[in-house]
Amino acid sequence: QVQLVESGGGLVQAGDSLRLSCAASGRTFSSYVMGWFRQTPGKEREFVAGISRSGGSTFCADPVKGRFTIFRDNAENTIYLQMNSLKPEDTAVYYCAATSRVSTLRLDLRGVEYWGQGTQVTVSS
Repeated sequence: QVQLVESGGGLVQAGDSLRLSCAASGRTFSSYVMGWFRQTPGKEREFVAGISRSGGSTFCADPVKGRFTIFRDNAENTIYLQMNSLKPEDTAVYYCAATSRVSTLRLDLRGVEYWGQGTQVTVSS
């Protein structure tokens, strides 16, 4: 069992930066592929970024590529999402995700084993 707790969300202006954190419980953190998803009302949760077990490989979805960076600290059981040049369309609830089922970094909703509770990010124009 893995418990995920996100933090770092908030209200920012367009062009600002924000860093999200996701702290995980358990001693097998490094065995999980981790990622971030986001969701807005009425829409399906969408993939944002994924990171390999070691942290050596990452993948970001096209809408955030070049602006967002995912990284992890296995010693601290934490992953991060550094978000730069934020846009109003980045407004969403951001969720941390973990899975040991797959190795692909382009996570699919069905492959995620554990979810965090979500943290709200609001970008004003």
